[in-house]
Amino acid sequence: MSDWQDWIGRIETRRDRIDEAAAARWLATLDRAAPADGSVPQAYHWCLCLPDAPSAILGADGHPVRADSDDSFLPPIPLPRRMWAASKVEFLAPLRPGQSVIRTSRVAAITEKQGGTGKLVFADVAHETRGDGTLAVRETQSIVFREPAPAGAPPAPPPPGDDGFDPSGWDAHRMLFPSEALLFRYSALTFNSHRIHYDLPYATEEEGYRGLVVHGPLTATLLLDLAQREYGDNRLKSFAFRGVSPAICGDPLYLSLRGQNGGLELGAFAADGRQVMQASATL
Repeated sequence: MSDWQDWIGRIETRRDRIDEAAAARWLATLDRAAPADGSVPQAYHWCLCLPDAPSAILGADGHPVRADSDDSFLPPIPLPRRMWAASKVEFLAPLRPGQSVIRTSRVAAITEKQGGTGKLVFADVAHETRGDGTLAVRETQSIVFREPAPAGAPPAPPPPGDDGFDPSGWDAHRMLFPSEALLFRYSALTFNSHRIHYDLPYATEEEGYRGLVVHGPLTATLLLDLAQREYGDNRLKSFAFRGVSPAICGDPLYLSLRGQNGGLELGAFAADGRQVMQASATL
């Protein structure tokens, strides 16, 4: 593999408009009401300025094939499994239906590492999202590319153990069962054709998961929704999350929140207490 330094600094610009009907479908997906001030809730920016690659150039996993060309935003990293590993988000201004949106994205870093399951390549992408010219969201996303699942490896994550999630010590928590319908709706809202979220044979036989995988940003969205249920809409100044372990469709997912050192600690957990996502936020 290469160090991919020629891709550092590449910029991509996408434009969109916040459609009231699309925002209503996002709210319906989360079973929540619209904010009273007419804005859209935090996390909706992940449904804007979406990729629009033609179906003809999608790869085996459902993502667009990465090419070694001047117009390719990300390099042709030859590792087949891709996941959204983490994000650091600053919320600077609310977004509202009807606004024109511009998102500028820049490849900030590409780092190769050796992990417990083999080679890893992390691509950090810095995004700035503006609504009607006002900077609304600044974010750095970390995308990880991984080697194929080893032959004969047990499905990931392992089946739930005998332990249970303990909500004591958390200020707020809720439990839900991410369903196939929820995953389908979120894939549609984000134009995400990654097959691990809807193609069960592919997810289990090709990528080695125990079932359909809940989107990382969907889990993050559910944590932001928990914070907004507790503190109100568009109250967070910053939010950061890191995926720890896959959440599996149909398994119980526990969402938790508590005050911590002047900010908030959030987490998503499986039924046996296995952590799915770590997150933090400031008000």
